[in-house]
Amino acid sequence: MNFEFLFKPVEGLDSLLSGLFDGAPLLVALGIAFLLGLRHASDPDHLVAVTSLVAAEDGDTRKAARLGAWWGVGHASALVALGIPLIAFTTELPAWLESGAEKAIGIVILVLAARVIYKWARGDYRATSHAHDEGHGNRRHLRRGDGHGHRHVKVRSPGQALSIGLLHGLAGTGAIVLLLIAALPSRLEAAAALAVFAPMSIVSMAACTAAFAWVLTRPLIEPVYRTVLIPALGSFGMVFGLWYAGLG
Repeated sequence: MNFEFLFKPVEGLDSLLSGLFDGAPLLVALGIAFLLGLRHASDPDHLVAVTSLVAAEDGDTRKAARLGAWWGVGHASALVALGIPLIAFTTELPAWLESGAEKAIGIVILVLAARVIYKWARGDYRATSHAHDEGHGNRRHLRRGDGHGHRHVKVRSPGQALSIGLLHGLAGTGAIVLLLIAALPSRLEAAAALAVFAPMSIVSMAACTAAFAWVLTRPLIEPVYRTVLIPALGSFGMVFGLWYAGLG
């Protein structure tokens, strides 16, 4: 299956926004970079990564937002660490490195999606509110097992989200740097635009994961989400990961 059609809408929006750079004063260019950074979370590969983060949560939007923010921190760190030197020397990432990072992302998406399906199959994504012996009253958790001996399921760690974001940033830095260098008249302006773009990717990923978690765990949606959508999203992620890695 070819998923290129998923990228066309965001590529069209990027072209529209980047076209506004032409002849724009610095403050306007930074504003456009701000919008591009916010838009960046809607890349299909990012959205697939977000679903794996949200599926590992118990519906707490603050926890989901923190995971999304850590993903964004990893992504932004790679953009700045690699992008600034690339802009300074007006060069590009080696093709083999960028291609290798894209294949690695596909494999990571595949593994995450397979893990989601496996954890769903063994019942890790049931969320209920129940009392605890520790005395803190009713609290809502993901859990596996029933009764007093049930095991609380540990959510995905910030370190995992950070690592996934770093990998995505490594694969995407080259294209973003080329866009900024081509659209802006000086390397200084391109570097300033990247410095605005990068933190906005943190904000947008945090907002995106929080929104997904909130919407999918509403009372009317959550039963369908936990019984049907999670395995469906996991299956889609596996197929998408195979395609993204060039294995399918």
